[in-house]
Amino acid sequence: MINNDVLRSIRYMLDLSEGKVVQIAHLADPGFALDIDEVRAFLLKEDDPGYLACRDAVLAHFLDGLVVHLRGRDERLPARPVEKRISNNVVLKKLRVAFELKDVDMHQVFAGAGFPVSKPELSALFRQPGHKNFRPCGDQLLRNFLKGLTERVRRA
Repeated sequence: MINNDVLRSIRYMLDLSEGKVVQIAHLADPGFALDIDEVRAFLLKEDDPGYLACRDAVLAHFLDGLVVHLRGRDERLPARPVEKRISNNVVLKKLRVAFELKDVDMHQVFAGAGFPVSKPELSALFRQPGHKNFRPCGDQLLRNFLKGLTERVRRA
């Protein structure tokens, strides 16, 4: 899925301002270079003038910051390095951690979007890429997860 679409979806889900998106990204690394104008450009549609493609580093910092924003920082553990490459599976994992979703919750989110997923399918999405049962998360699956999570969060 396009990083801009993921950023737009999460921003809508949590009703975040551009400034708040910048603040959340800085929770992962205060020295990370990101400003409000860049975020505005990321949120534009592809055919709008001024549109800017969201880099993996930006989305990775935002997702890591979202985990800290929603769950708090555990000072006992060292800071994890920010992902270099963002895949749909990584987005799914980060959102699962940020919203503290268990397997049952994940199934409810997918079912709420009208896209039920079996237990083996779900566990395959969270395996390591080299594992024989690993399954890459497709765009449609992530899109439905974001849709179901948005309904769940905005309803609460």
